[in-house]
Amino acid sequence: MFIERDIIVGTLHKTLDSCSKLIKEGDYENSKKSISDLVDFLTSISDYLIEAESENEDFEDISIEILVQIHQYLASPSIKQEVIDALAFEVPKAVVRFAHVSGRCMEVAENVVDLFVEKCGPRDMLPILCEALGSPSELFTVSVYFIPILSGLVKVIFLIQRRHYEQVKTVVPVVLNVLSIISFKSDDEDEDYEKLFHKAIDLANSIKAVHAKLEGKDNHKLRALLGLYILQIMALVSTGMRSEISRNLQVVLELSDFLRHCELSYIGLITGCEVDVISKLVLEDDSDDDMGCFSQIKLGAALGVIWGYQTSEDAMAAKADMSTVIMELQNNWTSRWEAIGMLKHIFSCPNLSWELKKHAIGFLLCIMDGIVSPSYDNHLDYSVHMATFYTSLQAIEMVIMYASDALLRKNAFDAFKKVLADIPTSVRLDVLRALITSSESSSMIGILIDLVKEELRVGRAGINSSSNLVLKNENCTSFWSPLVLEFVEVVLRPPNGGPPSLPEYSDAVLSALNLYRFIFITESTGDSNYTGILSKDKLHKAYNEWLLPLRSLVTRTMVENQNDCDELESDIIFGMNPVELVLYRCIELVEEKLKHL
Repeated sequence: MFIERDIIVGTLHKTLDSCSKLIKEGDYENSKKSISDLVDFLTSISDYLIEAESENEDFEDISIEILVQIHQYLASPSIKQEVIDALAFEVPKAVVRFAHVSGRCMEVAENVVDLFVEKCGPRDMLPILCEALGSPSELFTVSVYFIPILSGLVKVIFLIQRRHYEQVKTVVPVVLNVLSIISFKSDDEDEDYEKLFHKAIDLANSIKAVHAKLEGKDNHKLRALLGLYILQIMALVSTGMRSEISRNLQVVLELSDFLRHCELSYIGLITGCEVDVISKLVLEDDSDDDMGCFSQIKLGAALGVIWGYQTSEDAMAAKADMSTVIMELQNNWTSRWEAIGMLKHIFSCPNLSWELKKHAIGFLLCIMDGIVSPSYDNHLDYSVHMATFYTSLQAIEMVIMYASDALLRKNAFDAFKKVLADIPTSVRLDVLRALITSSESSSMIGILIDLVKEELRVGRAGINSSSNLVLKNENCTSFWSPLVLEFVEVVLRPPNGGPPSLPEYSDAVLSALNLYRFIFITESTGDSNYTGILSKDKLHKAYNEWLLPLRSLVTRTMVENQNDCDELESDIIFGMNPVELVLYRCIELVEEKLKHL
């Protein structure tokens, strides 16, 4: 395409005049085609300018000239209102495409959109701008495309005169969906990313101003809607900027300032209580699919607190006393587990930076380290919390397994053990069993079985040091019970049949064998049989179904690899040696016991 400024300006005015004439004549069909031609003309120019931007330094001037000419045309007192109304349906979408050329072009495009808002009024422009936000071409799913449109919506929201809550509720899902797309696609080279989020915050300020005008139920519902909007943006901005979280700080500070206005406290956010309240207020009678835009509000709530924990400025913006929040969580088991349930959204979020997860682990450790002694109500059924126990620990597992930083993995494991210890003994065994049976990682299964072994050791020490029969029975029914042998069986004889896969599951197998040996020796020397491991049928089952098939597998695996000099085979043999040693010791123990039965 050959770019000549005079020709472009001439064609632009000719097309605009044609649109104006046909509209004034009432020729609907031809005026519609003429507007379509105008949009196609502007689209072709903007596409060419963007794709060939590096080849011509005058392209910015040409883009600005086009935008200025459109602005002047719309501002002319001779242009009839019906012409502006007709152009408003399609022209804003074509105009904002030029914002991609440069920052100056974005500013002028913003002026054109603002003029449409001024000329057409907020009620008419609200659906037009929402449609423009929701239907960009694939080429224009970039921050700069949306900034002028969002700027127009900021003014629209401020200017609307009636049905404020309903109008805002129409806009918020569209804006959040755009921010979600941009957050997913963004990279560190997108210089306009932060500007887009500042515009989203400008929209929040407009909603805040509208809220000040309302009374009664709509006042409360709009404040709740604003709270959900802020929490969702908190999640999006935190997941979108992945390299330097310091880049997020100014945006986060501005978002945190809204928490107080929305009557959201740090303790209410981290426990999720206030999130549930505002969600119910906004969504209780809503069946719109658009409300799915609030899918990350719990993540946003947890992140809002973590930002405050790591940044004193953020806590000041929210007018919160972090030490008071931490103390409350340390002293209240229910609140603490509500908080742990909220933090799992951070640990399990794949798009969140490890730095934020590190601060979340630090916050969790700060809470758990301050617990003097967990207190449980013996009359409560803690099994109703099983889902929270399981999913929370599973989320911490993800940090242990996938964090590249060794210190973070260590801290995550420390947090895991402290959180596990905070679960009532009556259901702790069931939680560990669920974690083991659902895990596909041999190393993680091995770690979990080692934790079971430690629980048994501590429980046995409690039995031996106490003459209280009640205490003995409690420990017996929790860990020192026949159920604990299931941890061995699930590894040595997997549910899908056959012996375990080696060498892939050697870590899990070694831990299971060590657990079996520990239980066997402890029960034998302690003259007890809480687990039933010493009964004749259990001995035969372990010998014939677990140990002998495993011996055949280990022997075959060692033979297959010992004649090769490859480094990988050498590593396999080295890893299998401990398994072989413990396995033969277990076999010896069982054979010796069977001789005396």
